[in-house]
Amino acid sequence: MIKIRNLTKIYDNKIVIDDIDLDVTDGEKLAVIGVSGCGKSTLLKLIMGIEKPEKGSIEINGQDIKKLEGKALNEIRKKINMVFQYSALFDSMTVGQNVGFGLEHLKHLKEKEKEMIVGQMLEDVGLSGIQSKMPAELSGGMQKRIGIARAIAPNPEVVLYDEPTTGLDPVRSTIIEDLINKMNQKFKVTSLIITHQVSTIYRTANRIAMMYDGKLYDVGSPEEAKKSKIKKVRDFLEGNTEYLTSEEELNYG
Repeated sequence: MIKIRNLTKIYDNKIVIDDIDLDVTDGEKLAVIGVSGCGKSTLLKLIMGIEKPEKGSIEINGQDIKKLEGKALNEIRKKINMVFQYSALFDSMTVGQNVGFGLEHLKHLKEKEKEMIVGQMLEDVGLSGIQSKMPAELSGGMQKRIGIARAIAPNPEVVLYDEPTTGLDPVRSTIIEDLINKMNQKFKVTSLIITHQVSTIYRTANRIAMMYDGKLYDVGSPEEAKKSKIKKVRDFLEGNTEYLTSEEELNYG
């Protein structure tokens, strides 16, 4: 599904992503973990084609998105959708319009069909019948569920989750984590989950990869990660402050 080779991204002469390789297979739930600012969200932008790498390739179903432009790039992007960290709903649109936003380019669908899809997606995320509400009327957890519904509605092959449980209490985090699992299974999507929240890692991921100092380490299943030979992985998952160098401690508080 996704094949990344020798990927490098540089900002202001600083290497943010340093020559990484990664394979994401069909239908899996891969969690990419690491502290804030380690390059996780940059990886998502590269996969979406929003940013271009300095070196390396990102193949989606055999097509290197680095080499695509215009219509060809838009076509491959239709197979990928993102759930943004803070939902990124359109304030001036109703919930129904937000969920249906990605359906507008599907010209083969009639308006009645689009409305049915929106209604079904809202039911799937446990928010039936709120099409006419505005985002400002919803709690943060509800907005995140709407963001997931919007991402899944156009039937993508890959869903990218950027810190999906940030800012939520443990109960609402669990709701979102269960929803990620439900959507992965029901719609047979491939899920790439960027997170630093331990509960999200353990509740959603089949496999874990860790970003540290621009490098990416494939550490296996959650159970394998707990016993990883890489001390940085164990320190991170256990909340051990030895994970941070003195410089990182200054940067991340």
